[in-house]
Amino acid sequence: MPVLHGGGQERHVRSGTLDVPAVAAFAVAARLAAERREEFAREVGALRDELVTAVRTSVPDAILGGDPVDRLPANAHFTFPGCEGDSLLLLLDAAGIACSTGSACTAGIAQPSHVLLATGTDPDLARGTLRFSLGHTSTKEDVAAVADAIGPAVERARTAGLT
Repeated sequence: MPVLHGGGQERHVRSGTLDVPAVAAFAVAARLAAERREEFAREVGALRDELVTAVRTSVPDAILGGDPVDRLPANAHFTFPGCEGDSLLLLLDAAGIACSTGSACTAGIAQPSHVLLATGTDPDLARGTLRFSLGHTSTKEDVAAVADAIGPAVERARTAGLT
């Protein structure tokens, strides 16, 4: 029984030809990621710490989610009391900053994160959350841009209030 319909490779069991260059490139990428994992975690973790400091300086009542010490290096999750996460998302997007209010599988759903609610987070607080993710292309300039934009965005979102 064919897995996909189309080409006749492997006695009509598989459709298409393997992309050998992509397979080889993936192998190299996986090897490099494994070799550079500790360096990446150290560098991006330091950048994440700068982001956390910048957000807390700009918005002193922002609540940093997660364990205060044992954190993922490329992630900072904040709750901004009195704000709608979607309002913040749009305001920061207009400033050229990409962030998220939740997981990709719940994109477009205007409800607080079911995960945060399951942890006992107050629903109004859960509605004001943002996740910032960093990667190998993130820079100190990116962190500075967040630092410049987050305070005014939070003020504006608080003016709009929770709907």
